[in-house]
Amino acid sequence: MVPMRTGSEPTTARSALRLRFWLSVWGLIWAIAGTAAFALAGRPGWAAACGVLWLIVTADMTMILRHIHQGPHWQPGRDVPPYRPPEHRHP
Repeated sequence: MVPMRTGSEPTTARSALRLRFWLSVWGLIWAIAGTAAFALAGRPGWAAACGVLWLIVTADMTMILRHIHQGPHWQPGRDVPPYRPPEHRHP
């Protein structure tokens, strides 16, 4: 049986911010390494592509860190229960 949607998922959704942070770190390492490797290999197009990816990952990491620092609303701990779905159901 598939549970019914409450219609409030976008407002009650949570994100695994710590996991996203570590995946961003992994992507940042690869973007920096790719930028350096392609620049040293004389491939400016690929180096530029990796540089753009580096900027995107850095911006994403900045947003993730901001949400982590905002507290339990963005990154609930084990002591914060999940949001309750709305009590009313539409037919």
